[in-house]
Amino acid sequence: MESEVQIKTSDEAATRILVVDDEKSIRISVQAFLQGAGYTVDVAEDALIALRRLEAENYDVVVSDIVLPGRSGVELLKSIRSISPDIQVIMMTGEPTVETAAEAVRSMASDYLAKPVSKMVMLQSVSKAVKMKRLLDENRRLSTENQQYQNNLELTVQKRTKELRHALQETTDSKHKTHQAHLETIERLVLAAEFKDEDTAFHIKRMSRYCRLIAQKIGLSPEQCELIFNASPMHDVGKMGIPDAILLKPGKLNPAEWEIMKTHAEIGAHILSGSTSELLQAGEIVARSHHEKWDGSGYPLGLVEEAIPLWGRIAAVADVFDALTSKRLYKEPFPIEKTIQIMHDGRGTHFDPHLFDTFLDNMTDVLKIYEQYGEMES
Repeated sequence: MESEVQIKTSDEAATRILVVDDEKSIRISVQAFLQGAGYTVDVAEDALIALRRLEAENYDVVVSDIVLPGRSGVELLKSIRSISPDIQVIMMTGEPTVETAAEAVRSMASDYLAKPVSKMVMLQSVSKAVKMKRLLDENRRLSTENQQYQNNLELTVQKRTKELRHALQETTDSKHKTHQAHLETIERLVLAAEFKDEDTAFHIKRMSRYCRLIAQKIGLSPEQCELIFNASPMHDVGKMGIPDAILLKPGKLNPAEWEIMKTHAEIGAHILSGSTSELLQAGEIVARSHHEKWDGSGYPLGLVEEAIPLWGRIAAVADVFDALTSKRLYKEPFPIEKTIQIMHDGRGTHFDPHLFDTFLDNMTDVLKIYEQYGEMES
């Protein structure tokens, strides 16, 4: 890492980092640099030593080379996931390939860096990993508190079975708190994705309201309209699994990078899968299907027309409209008229014609959302 970069130190002593590399000079260099930035840093020269340290101590972030003697860095990453799914693992390699990047992504690495790594890139990667770890820790704490609340509530109901009115009130309170806990979990999940993506909270606000508007105008029940409103912000949570070098690339992605980028739909669905919550189940559907296209040319499953879940078809219209009318790293926002023209060319190929026409027919309401939740230039 180049010596001329100046790094400001910060109060991060409570954060523990483990650096794993078989080259002593790299271990010492990265350790000294991160300690200079205020972190507490230990080192290990191979995967076995690293695992012994991880079993004995609590670490927030692991920075590991992929090529290690004995077990590889990817094998170490998989072992770390079995110890703690919340530890953030940054993978480094001196020989970057699409195959190693894809394997790191599939193993849920938090970032993927090519050597030689600049100090600024290293610091940015570690800083985001630390933020992610803190977010997961806080979410786990809230989940534990919510479980404790549920346990205490059950005991209370058992003791007061004869007090029917009170028991009914307690049940109502429980449902409300459980629903609020689901919403808070989703908000934190979406916030975690925003650490990895250029999308802002304004994008989430607009996109979810566009989805609800379409649902209302096609005659869905109020409950279903609120379900898509609360589920649609989870559409891109899978981008947490995409390396920053690809996700934040200012230019056009090459074919190999694009294949990795497309995996965010399945990654997001996997993150949300297995829940008994109707809300998280809807989020899983939106995450997996919002890039499917009416003519079958979308991904990840290539579904055609009404084989695409309704949630995904609604989200596709709302997400594309907001993407085109928003500023991104690689483009300025398109005017409304140009956006409508571009999207109209996709009617019946990209978009469900009925949903697209509904959206277009209610452009007055769309523009109210667009203006109310527009982003101010900084």
